[in-house]
Amino acid sequence: MKTASKLNFGEKGIISDIDNTHPSFRRILEIGFTPGQEIQLINSSAFNDPLAFSLRGTLIAIRKQEADCIILS
Repeated sequence: MKTASKLNFGEKGIISDIDNTHPSFRRILEIGFTPGQEIQLINSSAFNDPLAFSLRGTLIAIRKQEADCIILS
């Protein structure tokens, strides 16, 4: 099971599910990380936290801990 936090720079993935046991589950869905969407890792900071993803033509930065709940296919 690959998560969004494991993507390499420039790599793309399709969201297959969101871990609903994660505390940020609702927030992740509300900002647009929904199953079926393609995401791409655009940038990360020196310690890989936060991570910036391209999603629906928008650049969104989230914490690595939050990216761990985004499951890719």
